[in-house]
Amino acid sequence: MVLGKVIGTVWATKKDEKLVGLKLLIVRHVELDYSEKSTFVVAADSVGAGVGEIVLITTGSSARQSELTQNKPVDAVVSAIVDKLDVES
Repeated sequence: MVLGKVIGTVWATKKDEKLVGLKLLIVRHVELDYSEKSTFVVAADSVGAGVGEIVLITTGSSARQSELTQNKPVDAVVSAIVDKLDVES
C-alpha cells in the first residue's frame, strides 16, 4: 500500500462499461510527513474519499480484490482514509 493525498477527480463520459459507476480520483503520493511527491496515480474510490484527504492506495492485482473493483480493469484503488500516522524516528 502507498500513502497519498487526493488532489482531484477524473471525469470520463466514455469508458469501459465495467468502470461505469466508479468514482476515479487523482492521488498524489506523499511522504510520512505528508510532503507531496511528484508522482501520482488515478485510483478507483471504494471508501468515499474526497479532495484533500490522506488515503491508502492498493495497487496491482490486489486493487481488484475489493468488493467494488472485483473483476474490473483497475490497477489502483483507494482502500482507506487515514486518520492519523504514528511514526517513530
